[in-house]
Amino acid sequence: MPPPIRRGLSPLRLVLAVGYLSLCAATYWIFQSHAARLSNVPPIEAHRARIPLEAHIMSKCPDAKDCLDDLVLPAMQKAQDKVNFTLSFIGTPTENDDGVACKHGPEECLGNIIELCAQKLYPDPKTYLGFAMCLTRDYEHIPQRGLIEDCALEHAIDFRSLNDCATRNDGADGMSMLRGSVQRTAEVRATHTHTPEDETLIYSTSPSIRPSVRPSVRLPAAN
Repeated sequence: MPPPIRRGLSPLRLVLAVGYLSLCAATYWIFQSHAARLSNVPPIEAHRARIPLEAHIMSKCPDAKDCLDDLVLPAMQKAQDKVNFTLSFIGTPTENDDGVACKHGPEECLGNIIELCAQKLYPDPKTYLGFAMCLTRDYEHIPQRGLIEDCALEHAIDFRSLNDCATRNDGADGMSMLRGSVQRTAEVRATHTHTPEDETLIYSTSPSIRPSVRPSVRLPAAN
């Protein structure tokens, strides 16, 4: 019987095998390096700062409804992923008691505080703006408990948390929020002196939304 043929690696086969393994290793290294660089690249949206957009209103003012319905809501529907929306309020800080005087009385101040609490507890504009618009549709009854509860239920807001926010420290925390909000409105007016003090405001720092302050509807003279 003839001896079995023993097949060994020829020099050519050895060179080809080493070359193939080297090519695989180089391809893997290049792929891993590229993937690592891509993983460190932040999302494109991270480089695009959202445009500040503010609405300055009074909760018991009939024109607040027009402002939210006709200006804010259409803007948010088209650009909610491009703006940082804030709801602020119009009033006058008082000097003697660190409080706020509201044009439509103490009930309006409380309505403002409730809407600020909603904004604080539920920072998604779709929630707190929807809640504010729900209240504004029936602004004559702000801040009646039934209206607040109904709108809170409609927009999945916890009424107890809302009430706790508005009444914490005997109402001092809520009043502090309102005071800060009306002071912000005063700062905006100070840079736009042509805007009357009894108008609702739409404000943005973006050059594409100039003029920065746009009155929605002129308010009637105070009684």
